[in-house]
Amino acid sequence: MSEQAPFWKRKTFAEMSRAEWESLCDGCGRCCLHKLRDEETDALAYTEVACRLLDLQSCQCSNYAARKKHVPDCVKLTPKKLAAIDWLPPSCAYRMVAEGRELAWWHPLVSGDPESVHRAGVSVRGRAIDERDAGALEDHVVRWPGMMPRKVKAPD
Repeated sequence: MSEQAPFWKRKTFAEMSRAEWESLCDGCGRCCLHKLRDEETDALAYTEVACRLLDLQSCQCSNYAARKKHVPDCVKLTPKKLAAIDWLPPSCAYRMVAEGRELAWWHPLVSGDPESVHRAGVSVRGRAIDERDAGALEDHVVRWPGMMPRKVKAPD
């Protein structure tokens, strides 16, 4: 692979620096939405309800460094854990790279603009609700977080 190729194409996850690994996150916030798993069938359902630490405007964790202290079941994504996780959205860069797929034009590493994920309508901005306002999660099951975003044309 050419030295000119972006790091996510020429390095394994284990070879990436922490900064490279973290930069793979596109900032969509979809992984911070609560999910429900049926105990009998193991079926997964996504909700539109966001973790209380997710800033619904920026789609970033409001306390990323101490998130496990405030939300003990928050998953710290690592290359090792990635292989066992089945709930990352199909548009997630970690999942896409692991599956050998190309990053979308709206990914900040491709576009050079952290707002592109929001302009493309991929993020949870304007679609998610705060868990403190939600009530029962079962009342907020939606399909879109688990689906690939509609084809959105890159700006000229």
